[in-house]
Amino acid sequence: MSMTYYLVQLGCQMNISDGERLRTVLEDMGYRAAEHEETADILGVVACSVRQRAIDKVYSRIHKWNQWKKDRSLLTFATGCILPADHEKFLDRFDLVFAITDLPKLHEMIREYGVVTEASIRSMQATAHGLPEAESSGDYWKIAPSHTSPHEAYVPIQNGCDKFCSFCAVPYTRGREVSRSSDEILAEVRSLVETGYRVITLLGQNVNSYGRDRNGSEITFAELLDRIGRLGEEHSHAFRVYFTSPHPRDMEIEVLETIARYDCLGKQIHLPLQSGDDKVLIAMNRNHSIARYREVVRNIRRILPDATLFTDIIVGFPGETERQFERTVAAMCEFEYNMAYIAIYSPRPGSRSARREDDVPIEEKKRRLHRLTGELQRISGAYNRSLIGTTVRVIVEEQDRKPGYLSGKTEGRLVIRFPSEDESLIGRFVAVRVTAAAALALEGELVSDAHGTRLQAGGDADSALSAGQPVTAGSRG
Repeated sequence: MSMTYYLVQLGCQMNISDGERLRTVLEDMGYRAAEHEETADILGVVACSVRQRAIDKVYSRIHKWNQWKKDRSLLTFATGCILPADHEKFLDRFDLVFAITDLPKLHEMIREYGVVTEASIRSMQATAHGLPEAESSGDYWKIAPSHTSPHEAYVPIQNGCDKFCSFCAVPYTRGREVSRSSDEILAEVRSLVETGYRVITLLGQNVNSYGRDRNGSEITFAELLDRIGRLGEEHSHAFRVYFTSPHPRDMEIEVLETIARYDCLGKQIHLPLQSGDDKVLIAMNRNHSIARYREVVRNIRRILPDATLFTDIIVGFPGETERQFERTVAAMCEFEYNMAYIAIYSPRPGSRSARREDDVPIEEKKRRLHRLTGELQRISGAYNRSLIGTTVRVIVEEQDRKPGYLSGKTEGRLVIRFPSEDESLIGRFVAVRVTAAAALALEGELVSDAHGTRLQAGGDADSALSAGQPVTAGSRG
């Protein structure tokens, strides 16, 4: 009977991507995924120290797992984004705690802990026959990921960050910026495209500084996108490529112009704002002004007029006054975001802002969160309603929560659902006519299927499917 593992993944898309490589290593050792954590032999967590709520989930999980050890044999481990203070506490709670860059050594760690796996048996057999033991260290990016989706994949292009925003833990959990080889990135993207993947997201803490740590020996982010765009022109297989997240300070026009040139580069930009006030941005050590941010947004609107715009915002940063918060509200209205991920500030031990007094009361933080959320819903709702009657190209992702419906995303990554029970459409592009809109979602009717077969009269759905873009676009009025 094979041994099993259960993995808990918390935090951002980078942690999800790391978890996919972690699955590969565990399965190479002979473990198989368990459906329920109660039945697994090894329990692991890809942790996130960036938000207190995420780290609280880790402590809750390991407390439960350690209780189970009273009744059965278990091995527990933690990896991911872990601050030094959390790392010290984890050492007393987990059996193994390791950096994700040490992933290639995991089978050695488990063997040294005394657990015999298929990989350790192979290693011992090779040693007995005088064969060289497999290399256990090296670049963890070289580990092929075990993708959890058959049509969507994440491709990391860098690790770490050099920006040192005062609220952020990433430089302390992942270290300084390290760019992955562009040859490796392009080979992985090509393989995904040839395998049939439809949506690919390039990941990094600051993707548009890609290559700058290589002292001129690597291409720029714009050049990387250009090579991926050319790859898209070589293939009849339709796919979309996105990236997250860029930094406003480093967002160059060349990146936007490259996205405009190629159909396979998704017309959606995630541009973190964090605050609409210059003094708060200085306290956050963001190293850009609202004027610089405004310049970037103007370039996006000029070069990519149909692109959607997403952002990140923190409310209740230490010292944020009501007037400063109102400037963030004004920025929300000015830049007309389609989506904003709004977070209540919580200090993380080790980050620079944690040294400041957390002086904005929690009830005030919640009020500011609700105020901004209301503005977001008003703005995004108006944009979504402008799409009613248009036909958009959609990648179908899953069955919707509403029975009898499928849901997916437009090129601008707006959520849309439509009536259909044809699960064969999942993972394919279809044309959908928008019939209704809410603040953060759309609803429509299927116009043509994945093969371009028209299902409803009216609209230019066939050309939408062949061109790889919406037939018509909404207006920001």
